[in-house]
Amino acid sequence: MARRTAKFVCQSCGYRSVKWKGRCPACGEWNTLVEEPAEEENLRRIKAPERPRPIYEWEGEFAERLTTGFRNLDAVLGGGLVPGQVVLIAGEPGIGKSTLLLQVSERFSRYGKVLYISGEESGNQIAVRARRIGVFSENVLLLPETHLEVILNAVEEENPSLVIVDSVQTVYSERLESSAGSVAQVRETAFRISEACKVKGTPAFLVGQITKEGTIAGPKVLEHIVDTVLQFEGERFNFYRVVKAVKNRFGSTGEVAVFKMTDKGLEEIEEPSAFFISERTGSPGSVIFPYTEGSRPILLEVQALVLHALYTTPQRRTQGFDVNRLSLILAVLEKEAGVFTRDSDVFINIAGGMSVREPAVDLAVALAVVSSKREEPLPEDIVVFGELGLSGEVRAVHFGDLRLKEARRFGFERAIVPKNLHMEDTDIELIPVSNIREAIEVVF
Repeated sequence: MARRTAKFVCQSCGYRSVKWKGRCPACGEWNTLVEEPAEEENLRRIKAPERPRPIYEWEGEFAERLTTGFRNLDAVLGGGLVPGQVVLIAGEPGIGKSTLLLQVSERFSRYGKVLYISGEESGNQIAVRARRIGVFSENVLLLPETHLEVILNAVEEENPSLVIVDSVQTVYSERLESSAGSVAQVRETAFRISEACKVKGTPAFLVGQITKEGTIAGPKVLEHIVDTVLQFEGERFNFYRVVKAVKNRFGSTGEVAVFKMTDKGLEEIEEPSAFFISERTGSPGSVIFPYTEGSRPILLEVQALVLHALYTTPQRRTQGFDVNRLSLILAVLEKEAGVFTRDSDVFINIAGGMSVREPAVDLAVALAVVSSKREEPLPEDIVVFGELGLSGEVRAVHFGDLRLKEARRFGFERAIVPKNLHMEDTDIELIPVSNIREAIEVVF
């Protein structure tokens, strides 16, 4: 019998200590160290050791892709599911994660059995939702269970073509005495399910809960264990949902799929650009930005609102954009372009619920702020992109050709771009600028 010892594990970051501490030395959180048993034994490996082979003998990316039944979701995954791929999908409660995966189960069942494991809802609750959205396939097997060893036995016996665990934070292993959802349990559960699926070549979806800050609950190692991390975004009381890849070992990140929630489940929106700019009014503070982090560009509307501050300290608020980056842009506008906002409240919004992290949006945000400050709208046929340096220079960004092609496809005729951007022949008029002052003079 294995000798058991006690260790204290931080429930926020996974830091381990042999004694209790009030504050975690690693992440600085208070009262997060919880006592957990640790077995001093080598855990049994599920798969046999591999022998070294020449790299060209490995199948790698030539493995056949399996479609989820949603064309845009396949694109986000890099072309479909790879055998043995483990996908973590996280989002707000009630946003539609279980609904999407039930629909994927129905469409994926043509490959064979789909094992849907529910740790949050009873079988009857899921059956009611399944009937409402039209999931009737006899190959969709439902197992309400939270015991990890029972789940692994079911995977071994049923040999499914797809495994769905909803959610990984509710599953516990009898090897550990801590409660479900703890750092140790989430790490153990995710690792053993992932290992079992990779041995059998079975793709798997793990549903992840999120914290009140919007991050995935559990240890950071959870995101390292899985192959792909999908973020399910959108307002619970809005019709539209956005699925975005933030990590993908089998494709590019930044790919986006847009869905509409209906009483029959989620429906794909084939043209995300048309969706995001469909309600644009052309008012001051509105700028169209061609966004891309993956292979497919999307036109987004960047909105700015600049108001006279009522209090001594002006507000800086953002939705879908880094507030610290906004502070840098406002400082550059003041020093290099003479646009003062120190006595104004500034609000930035990326319309449609998208979050943009790439620096190519800097110039669009800056011009949106100037437009709202001056109460002068930009011409409706212009798109804007470029990175803004601290000395006011506009720097070149990647994927310029793809951005311009998408803009031209939706009727935009002009583009304000960095002067150093190397472009091929294009049928859209380019307005190259070298600094923020020049960009403002060109537009206004």
